[in-house]
Amino acid sequence: MVSQPERARHAMVATVHELATQVGVEVLRKGGNAVDAAVAVGFALAVVHPEAGNLGGGGYMLVRMADGRTAAIDYRETAPKAAKHELYKDPSEYRVGYKSAAVPGTVAGLAMAHKMFGSRSWKEVLEPSRRLAAKGFPASYRMELILGLQVPVMSKFPETAKVFLHGKNQPLKQGEQVLQPDLAKTIARMQKHGWREFYEGETARLIAADMKANGGFITLDDLKNYQAMLREPLKGSYRGVQLLTMPPSTSGGITVLQILNILERFPIKIGMEGSSEVRHLQIEAMRRAYRDRLRYAGDPDHVEIPVAKIISKAYAKTLAASINLQRATPSKALGAEAVAWRLGEPDEQESAETTHFSIIDAAGNVVTNTYTLNGFYGSQVIPKGTGVLLNDIMSAFSHDARSKNVVAPGKRPLSSMAPTIVLRPDNTPLLALGSPGSQTIPNSILNVITNVVDYKMSLRDAIQFPRIHHQFEPDRIEAEPAALVLDVQERLKAMGHTIYSRWRSQGDIHAVMIEDRTGMRLGWSDGRRGGKAFGY
Repeated sequence: MVSQPERARHAMVATVHELATQVGVEVLRKGGNAVDAAVAVGFALAVVHPEAGNLGGGGYMLVRMADGRTAAIDYRETAPKAAKHELYKDPSEYRVGYKSAAVPGTVAGLAMAHKMFGSRSWKEVLEPSRRLAAKGFPASYRMELILGLQVPVMSKFPETAKVFLHGKNQPLKQGEQVLQPDLAKTIARMQKHGWREFYEGETARLIAADMKANGGFITLDDLKNYQAMLREPLKGSYRGVQLLTMPPSTSGGITVLQILNILERFPIKIGMEGSSEVRHLQIEAMRRAYRDRLRYAGDPDHVEIPVAKIISKAYAKTLAASINLQRATPSKALGAEAVAWRLGEPDEQESAETTHFSIIDAAGNVVTNTYTLNGFYGSQVIPKGTGVLLNDIMSAFSHDARSKNVVAPGKRPLSSMAPTIVLRPDNTPLLALGSPGSQTIPNSILNVITNVVDYKMSLRDAIQFPRIHHQFEPDRIEAEPAALVLDVQERLKAMGHTIYSRWRSQGDIHAVMIEDRTGMRLGWSDGRRGGKAFGY
């Protein structure tokens, strides 16, 4: 593994797939800005990283232009008009197949960013993904392994099996060409007719027809009525740096800011990284923030969320004062029973199979974007003639009628995604990052931010340093291997903490950074899942 972050004079792109990173850099080299590159990368990942990259899913993009303009684009999927919680009696119906798909937001979200900030033509920024879909690319070993796990379900969907299973039940092997001619045609139609083609043109009609033929809920009207939402980024600070992050409908940004506000009340210095003292503080801050997530999180167009209170320094001071520096606070002592029902059934799920990318250009424009199909390969459905994998995000809704996250027409499901930008005290960009990982996302991000700000770690070290997670319920610390060395574990147990060692890694950070003094662009793609950062 490379021991230092990638370095470049002008621009940097970090994604989970080398070919997508190449696409972003190609657009930047040709004069495109960070938003042009982000649109190109978003489409490219739908081709080369179909387990999570997508046109048929949704997510969140945070933009910060060099002139100070900002935008938080919420393009989370929405429940179809016909989706009522009483229709989902069989859990399998919303975990895979046609009924599991909500109305996709990715194309609308990327198009909104391009319309607001793009400098190159829509046709031009889509061309690399069309080319990759038409000409193909070699399957990776990761693709081979994951497709092998999907065979029992994916083989039930002929259009999907045609692309990934040799038409039946034999997954693509490492090195075989992945050809997606229907997806190439869909992208070409959008190049010719614009992004609305996906929601109103032939692509929309193909999706709606296939849905109707197979018992799905998405209609042509659902597609025509979908809207990405332009929201104000949340703003905060931590020990002098400024923070921009995503507001609701995701709960991720609020949670990141709340935890950092609590930690700011305590002195944390170089040399304390990984210590029982700091791990205890992190856990207790996480515990309190995730309690509030249970209390309040939801779609702001459907429920009231006291955002200003939750992210205020005054509220953080009160929460910090409730932390016992010597003893763990049991979650039940903070009212677990009172909020346990608010998110609904225990089988409600937001998948960890998401992906993130971050980009900075020569002018200092920054984009950080997290999007998803939810589970691996989403619903496993490709509507006939489109090449577009659809999400299975209906499983992220609660099907408990008491829940703020209960499924309802037009509603966005709860999310933890939190693309975040860190600015220096003079408001110039320092760091842009994000991660997949479901409910672990806010904690993965704050681990990296504190590593950079408190411990002055290099970008690589800040990302690779082992992570911990606590989400209020279940009341336990989830720790990556080596995150809690033996004496730290014993000390935390003596303080009353329960420790659960994760059998797998936490998150997959892809980040870009501007180096102090030199202005060099740095990038690092998390070694936990692989990927590639480079620039020019």
